[in-house]
Amino acid sequence: MAVINETQVNRPVKKRTATQRKRGETLAFYAFISPWLIGFIFLTAGPMVATLGFSFTYYDLASPPRWAGLDNYTHAFTDPDFWQSLKVTGLFVLFYLPLSIILGLLIAIMMNQNIKGIAIFRTIYYMPVVVPAVASAVLWLWIFHPSRGLLNNALGLVGIPKSQWPYWFLDPNWALPAIIIMSLWGVGSGMIIYLAGLKAIPQNLYEAASIDGANPVQRFWNITIPQLSPIIFFQIIQGLIGAFQVFAPAKILSPSGLGGPNGSTLFYVLNLYNVGFGGSHQMGYASALSWILFIIIMACTLVVFRSSSVWVYYETERS
Repeated sequence: MAVINETQVNRPVKKRTATQRKRGETLAFYAFISPWLIGFIFLTAGPMVATLGFSFTYYDLASPPRWAGLDNYTHAFTDPDFWQSLKVTGLFVLFYLPLSIILGLLIAIMMNQNIKGIAIFRTIYYMPVVVPAVASAVLWLWIFHPSRGLLNNALGLVGIPKSQWPYWFLDPNWALPAIIIMSLWGVGSGMIIYLAGLKAIPQNLYEAASIDGANPVQRFWNITIPQLSPIIFFQIIQGLIGAFQVFAPAKILSPSGLGGPNGSTLFYVLNLYNVGFGGSHQMGYASALSWILFIIIMACTLVVFRSSSVWVYYETERS
């Protein structure tokens, strides 16, 4: 039988200090995020740093990089394809982003009604989001077919003669609008986020406004919009970044896959792809284009962030 002496019984129990607990929590935090951190370092940050170095070189994948200084960047500003791609992408952002924000919000308001079977309609509006980009592009290629497409046949049903039907992706004047229309098919992703925001708005605000005599338009403008402004701000940032990086529709739907006809669908990322993975494999120039795009997106994002103090409302803020 073991003998326990008095010193063992009265031995004080060591307690972890606040510093030790904090160190343990920090180690646990880094252990949990280590898979993402490793992936980010090797698959995102590493390639970004590499492209920054390649942007100052002549590099075609077949021979070692040669120092070029700022030649790739200066060449971009004299390249007509660069300016055309910037113009096409800018027009797309200018029209698509506001339309996607407005349509997503309007659909969310309709889907917020308490009626029977509303969950089915929510599912229907969200389904295009999960359709692969290639399958979606092929579907819309059929819809926009000049002679057998559903859209042109619908125009014929309302009395528009066949001679005036748009050629859509074959017409420089209609190719970009067609891609904008096709892209708006995916507003269901924004609709879900807006719907969650609408569900979180306290109903007593609407009840108090109704008692004060506010009509539906006033309640929407003075309650719904301010309460949803953080979500709208988030959607603008996400939509802005995504709109500048459009690639798949232009690559699949343009007749040559190079941004035709007449460069009407030569988006910035498509031009970057053609430069880097085309016949000449100008990876140095493509890297420079990618960093120019990074700077453009960052500048636009910072402008939106700076403007948020004027129109974004947070409940924790005091006026």
